[in-house]
Amino acid sequence: MERMRGLTTISYSIVAACVSASAQGVALQIEWRENILTISGPGVPGEKIETWYLEAFCRKGSTNRKWEETVVPHTTWLVSASADKSRIQLEGAIDGVTVTHDIQARDDCVTFDLVLTNTSDIPVDIEWAQPCMRVDRFTGKGKEDYIANCFIFAENGPVMLDKTRRTENAVYKGGQVYVPRGINRDDVNPRPLSPEVPVNNLIGCTSADGKWLVATAWDHTQELFQGIITCIHADFRIGGLTPKETKRVRGVVYIMPNDFDALLKRYAADFPAK
Repeated sequence: MERMRGLTTISYSIVAACVSASAQGVALQIEWRENILTISGPGVPGEKIETWYLEAFCRKGSTNRKWEETVVPHTTWLVSASADKSRIQLEGAIDGVTVTHDIQARDDCVTFDLVLTNTSDIPVDIEWAQPCMRVDRFTGKGKEDYIANCFIFAENGPVMLDKTRRTENAVYKGGQVYVPRGINRDDVNPRPLSPEVPVNNLIGCTSADGKWLVATAWDHTQELFQGIITCIHADFRIGGLTPKETKRVRGVVYIMPNDFDALLKRYAADFPAK
Protein backbone atom coordinates (compact mmCIF):
# COMPACT_ATOMS: atom_id res chain seq x y z
CA MET A 1 0.00 0.00 0.00
CA GLU A 2 0.98 3.59 -0.53
CA ARG A 3 0.38 6.26 2.12
CA MET A 4 -0.14 9.86 1.07
CA ARG A 5 -1.30 12.66 3.35
CA GLY A 6 -3.03 10.24 5.69
CA LEU A 7 -4.87 8.48 2.86
CA THR A 8 -4.38 4.74 2.58
CA THR A 9 -4.87 3.78 -1.05
CA ILE A 10 -3.72 1.66 -3.95
CA SER A 11 -3.20 3.16 -7.38
CA TYR A 12 -4.64 1.96 -10.67
CA SER A 13 -6.97 3.24 -13.38
CA ILE A 14 -10.39 1.65 -13.63
CA VAL A 15 -11.73 4.52 -15.72
CA ALA A 16 -9.16 4.05 -18.49
CA ALA A 17 -10.04 0.38 -18.99
CA CYS A 18 -13.77 1.05 -19.01
CA VAL A 19 -13.45 3.81 -21.59
CA SER A 20 -11.06 1.82 -23.77
CA ALA A 21 -13.65 -0.95 -24.09
CA SER A 22 -16.33 1.39 -25.41
CA ALA A 23 -16.53 -0.35 -28.79
CA GLN A 24 -18.33 -3.20 -27.03
CA GLY A 25 -20.23 -0.94 -24.67
CA VAL A 26 -23.82 -1.35 -23.54
CA ALA A 27 -24.47 2.30 -22.56
CA LEU A 28 -25.04 1.82 -18.85
CA GLN A 29 -27.07 4.05 -16.56
CA ILE A 30 -27.30 4.05 -12.76
CA GLU A 31 -29.87 5.05 -10.15
CA TRP A 32 -29.84 4.75 -6.34
CA ARG A 33 -32.98 4.76 -4.25
CA GLU A 34 -33.75 3.31 -0.80
CA ASN A 35 -30.35 1.57 -0.65
CA ILE A 36 -30.80 -0.14 -4.01
CA LEU A 37 -28.35 0.65 -6.82
CA THR A 38 -29.84 -0.14 -10.22
CA ILE A 39 -27.68 -0.65 -13.30
CA SER A 40 -29.68 -0.58 -16.51
CA GLY A 41 -29.33 -0.18 -20.24
CA PRO A 42 -30.72 -1.48 -23.52
CA GLY A 43 -27.98 -4.10 -23.79
CA VAL A 44 -28.21 -5.41 -20.23
CA PRO A 45 -29.64 -8.95 -20.06
CA GLY A 46 -32.83 -8.79 -18.02
CA GLU A 47 -32.82 -4.98 -18.55
CA LYS A 48 -31.47 -4.17 -15.08
CA ILE A 49 -29.25 -5.42 -12.25
CA GLU A 50 -30.12 -4.41 -8.70
CA THR A 51 -27.60 -4.30 -5.86
CA TRP A 52 -28.38 -3.77 -2.19
CA TYR A 53 -25.82 -1.01 -1.73
CA LEU A 54 -24.78 -1.39 0.92
CA GLU A 55 -26.30 -4.32 2.78
CA ALA A 56 -23.97 -4.21 5.79
CA PHE A 57 -20.73 -3.04 7.40
CA CYS A 58 -19.25 -5.80 9.55
CA ARG A 59 -17.02 -6.28 12.58
CA LYS A 60 -14.25 -8.84 13.09
CA GLY A 61 -15.02 -12.28 14.50
CA SER A 62 -18.08 -12.67 12.28
CA THR A 63 -17.79 -16.30 11.16
CA ASN A 64 -18.96 -18.02 14.31
CA ARG A 65 -21.52 -15.68 15.84
CA LYS A 66 -24.99 -14.33 15.20
CA TRP A 67 -25.29 -11.83 12.37
CA GLU A 68 -26.88 -9.11 14.51
CA GLU A 69 -23.71 -9.07 16.64
CA THR A 70 -21.57 -8.46 13.55
CA VAL A 71 -23.43 -5.71 11.70
CA VAL A 72 -22.44 -2.11 12.41
CA PRO A 73 -25.46 0.23 12.02
CA HIS A 74 -25.06 2.66 9.15
CA THR A 75 -26.99 5.21 7.13
CA THR A 76 -26.43 6.35 3.55
CA TRP A 77 -28.01 9.24 1.68
CA LEU A 78 -27.98 10.69 -1.81
CA VAL A 79 -25.90 13.83 -2.37
CA SER A 80 -26.25 14.21 -6.13
CA ALA A 81 -27.25 12.35 -9.28
CA SER A 82 -26.48 13.52 -12.81
CA ALA A 83 -29.37 14.09 -15.20
CA ASP A 84 -27.99 11.56 -17.69
CA LYS A 85 -27.79 8.87 -14.95
CA SER A 86 -24.06 8.44 -15.39
CA ARG A 87 -22.89 9.52 -11.93
CA ILE A 88 -24.13 9.27 -8.34
CA GLN A 89 -22.54 10.69 -5.21
CA LEU A 90 -23.54 9.35 -1.79
CA GLU A 91 -22.52 10.04 1.76
CA GLY A 92 -22.85 7.82 4.81
CA ALA A 93 -22.20 7.55 8.52
CA ILE A 94 -21.10 4.50 10.50
CA ASP A 95 -20.10 4.53 14.17
CA GLY A 96 -17.93 7.67 14.02
CA VAL A 97 -16.88 7.03 10.41
CA THR A 98 -17.92 9.13 7.43
CA VAL A 99 -18.07 7.59 3.97
CA THR A 100 -18.22 9.26 0.56
CA HIS A 101 -19.18 7.24 -2.53
CA ASP A 102 -18.49 8.33 -6.10
CA ILE A 103 -20.22 5.89 -8.49
CA GLN A 104 -19.89 6.33 -12.24
CA ALA A 105 -21.43 4.47 -15.18
CA ARG A 106 -19.20 3.96 -18.20
CA ASP A 107 -19.91 2.26 -21.50
CA ASP A 108 -19.68 -1.29 -20.13
CA CYS A 109 -18.80 -0.97 -16.46
CA VAL A 110 -19.63 0.90 -13.29
CA THR A 111 -16.84 2.18 -11.03
CA PHE A 112 -16.92 2.79 -7.28
CA ASP A 113 -14.59 5.11 -5.38
CA LEU A 114 -15.13 5.20 -1.60
CA VAL A 115 -13.31 7.25 1.03
CA LEU A 116 -13.82 6.27 4.68
CA THR A 117 -12.65 8.58 7.49
CA ASN A 118 -12.64 7.83 11.20
CA THR A 119 -13.54 11.19 12.71
CA SER A 120 -13.23 9.89 16.27
CA ASP A 121 -10.30 9.55 18.69
CA ILE A 122 -10.74 5.79 19.11
CA PRO A 123 -10.20 2.83 16.75
CA VAL A 124 -13.30 1.64 14.89
CA ASP A 125 -13.86 -2.06 14.21
CA ILE A 126 -15.20 -2.03 10.66
CA GLU A 127 -13.50 -4.96 8.98
CA TRP A 128 -15.50 -5.41 5.77
CA ALA A 129 -18.67 -4.45 3.89
CA GLN A 130 -21.30 -6.14 1.73
CA PRO A 131 -22.75 -5.03 -1.62
CA CYS A 132 -25.42 -7.64 -2.47
CA MET A 133 -25.93 -8.05 -6.24
CA ARG A 134 -29.15 -9.78 -7.35
CA VAL A 135 -28.65 -11.75 -10.57
CA ASP A 136 -31.99 -13.48 -11.10
CA ARG A 137 -32.92 -11.32 -14.10
CA PHE A 138 -29.46 -11.61 -15.62
CA THR A 139 -29.21 -15.41 -15.33
CA GLY A 140 -32.91 -16.05 -15.97
CA LYS A 141 -32.86 -18.49 -13.05
CA GLY A 142 -34.06 -18.76 -9.45
CA LYS A 143 -32.34 -19.45 -6.16
CA GLU A 144 -32.39 -23.22 -6.66
CA ASP A 145 -30.37 -23.29 -9.88
CA TYR A 146 -28.74 -19.89 -10.56
CA ILE A 147 -25.34 -20.96 -9.20
CA ALA A 148 -24.81 -23.05 -12.34
CA ASN A 149 -24.35 -19.68 -14.11
CA CYS A 150 -22.08 -18.17 -11.43
CA PHE A 151 -18.28 -18.38 -11.35
CA ILE A 152 -15.07 -17.55 -9.54
CA PHE A 153 -11.47 -18.11 -10.61
CA ALA A 154 -9.63 -20.94 -8.84
CA GLU A 155 -6.16 -22.42 -9.37
CA ASN A 156 -7.27 -24.32 -12.47
CA GLY A 157 -9.08 -21.35 -14.01
CA PRO A 158 -12.74 -20.30 -14.04
CA VAL A 159 -15.06 -22.64 -12.17
CA MET A 160 -18.84 -22.52 -11.98
CA LEU A 161 -20.09 -22.40 -8.42
CA ASP A 162 -22.12 -25.59 -8.69
CA LYS A 163 -18.82 -27.34 -9.46
CA THR A 164 -16.82 -25.93 -6.53
CA ARG A 165 -16.08 -27.89 -3.38
CA ARG A 166 -18.86 -27.02 -0.95
CA THR A 167 -19.59 -27.47 2.75
CA GLU A 168 -22.74 -27.22 4.85
CA ASN A 169 -21.74 -26.67 8.50
CA ALA A 170 -22.07 -23.06 9.68
CA VAL A 171 -23.99 -20.81 12.03
CA TYR A 172 -26.51 -20.31 9.20
CA LYS A 173 -27.26 -22.84 6.47
CA GLY A 174 -27.32 -22.07 2.77
CA GLY A 175 -25.00 -20.20 0.44
CA GLN A 176 -21.25 -20.60 0.17
CA VAL A 177 -18.30 -18.41 1.19
CA TYR A 178 -15.03 -18.34 -0.78
CA VAL A 179 -12.18 -16.84 1.26
CA PRO A 180 -9.07 -15.44 -0.47
CA ARG A 181 -5.59 -16.20 0.81
CA GLY A 182 -4.45 -13.90 3.59
CA ILE A 183 -7.93 -13.35 5.03
CA ASN A 184 -8.69 -14.69 8.50
CA ARG A 185 -11.42 -17.29 8.11
CA ASP A 186 -12.80 -16.22 11.51
CA ASP A 187 -13.74 -12.81 10.02
CA VAL A 188 -16.13 -13.71 7.20
CA ASN A 189 -19.78 -14.52 6.60
CA PRO A 190 -21.37 -17.00 9.06
CA ARG A 191 -22.44 -19.20 6.14
CA PRO A 192 -20.71 -22.42 4.97
CA LEU A 193 -17.05 -21.90 4.01
CA SER A 194 -15.83 -23.61 0.86
CA PRO A 195 -12.33 -25.12 0.80
CA GLU A 196 -12.03 -23.61 -2.70
CA VAL A 197 -9.63 -20.64 -2.58
CA PRO A 198 -10.16 -17.90 -5.21
CA VAL A 199 -7.01 -16.70 -6.98
CA ASN A 200 -8.37 -13.22 -7.68
CA ASN A 201 -11.14 -10.91 -6.45
CA LEU A 202 -13.63 -11.57 -9.26
CA ILE A 203 -17.04 -13.17 -8.94
CA GLY A 204 -19.67 -13.13 -11.66
CA CYS A 205 -22.28 -14.94 -13.67
CA THR A 206 -23.29 -15.57 -17.28
CA SER A 207 -26.53 -14.45 -18.87
CA ALA A 208 -29.52 -16.65 -19.61
CA ASP A 209 -28.53 -16.87 -23.29
CA GLY A 210 -24.85 -17.44 -22.50
CA LYS A 211 -23.72 -14.43 -24.52
CA TRP A 212 -22.91 -11.98 -21.71
CA LEU A 213 -21.36 -11.90 -18.29
CA VAL A 214 -21.54 -9.61 -15.28
CA ALA A 215 -18.62 -9.64 -12.86
CA THR A 216 -17.58 -7.54 -9.90
CA ALA A 217 -14.37 -6.99 -7.93
CA TRP A 218 -12.80 -4.63 -5.40
CA ASP A 219 -9.17 -3.75 -4.81
CA HIS A 220 -9.29 -5.44 -1.38
CA THR A 221 -11.67 -8.36 -0.86
CA GLN A 222 -12.72 -10.00 2.39
CA GLU A 223 -14.74 -12.75 0.74
CA LEU A 224 -16.58 -13.84 -2.38
CA PHE A 225 -20.04 -15.09 -1.48
CA GLN A 226 -22.91 -16.90 -3.14
CA GLY A 227 -25.92 -15.92 -1.11
CA ILE A 228 -29.41 -17.23 -0.53
CA ILE A 229 -31.53 -14.67 -2.43
CA THR A 230 -30.22 -15.27 -5.98
CA CYS A 231 -27.28 -12.99 -5.24
CA ILE A 232 -23.51 -12.83 -5.51
CA HIS A 233 -21.11 -10.74 -3.42
CA ALA A 234 -17.62 -9.37 -3.75
CA ASP A 235 -17.47 -8.14 -0.16
CA PHE A 236 -14.74 -5.55 0.19
CA ARG A 237 -12.17 -5.32 2.95
CA ILE A 238 -11.68 -2.22 5.09
CA GLY A 239 -9.47 -3.65 7.82
CA GLY A 240 -10.55 -1.29 10.59
CA LEU A 241 -9.73 2.37 11.07
CA THR A 242 -7.37 3.89 13.62
CA PRO A 243 -8.21 7.30 15.14
CA LYS A 244 -8.50 9.98 12.42
CA GLU A 245 -7.42 7.48 9.74
CA THR A 246 -8.71 7.70 6.16
CA LYS A 247 -8.86 4.78 3.73
CA ARG A 248 -9.87 4.56 0.11
CA VAL A 249 -11.40 1.49 -1.58
CA ARG A 250 -12.29 1.03 -5.22
CA GLY A 251 -14.48 -1.40 -7.08
CA VAL A 252 -15.96 -2.17 -10.47
CA VAL A 253 -18.88 -4.01 -12.05
CA TYR A 254 -18.27 -5.24 -15.62
CA ILE A 255 -21.04 -6.07 -18.10
CA MET A 256 -19.44 -7.47 -21.24
CA PRO A 257 -19.52 -10.30 -23.78
CA ASN A 258 -19.01 -13.74 -22.25
CA ASP A 259 -15.25 -14.08 -22.67
CA PHE A 260 -13.26 -15.06 -19.58
CA ASP A 261 -9.91 -14.19 -21.18
CA ALA A 262 -11.14 -10.69 -22.02
CA LEU A 263 -12.52 -10.32 -18.48
CA LEU A 264 -9.16 -11.28 -16.97
CA LYS A 265 -7.37 -8.74 -19.17
CA ARG A 266 -9.74 -6.01 -18.03
CA TYR A 267 -9.30 -7.05 -14.40
CA ALA A 268 -5.48 -7.09 -14.72
CA ALA A 269 -5.53 -3.60 -16.22
CA ASP A 270 -7.78 -2.22 -13.48
CA PHE A 271 -6.12 -4.02 -10.57
CA PRO A 272 -2.47 -4.53 -11.58
CA ALA A 273 -1.40 -5.41 -8.03
CA LYS A 274 -3.97 -8.22 -7.85
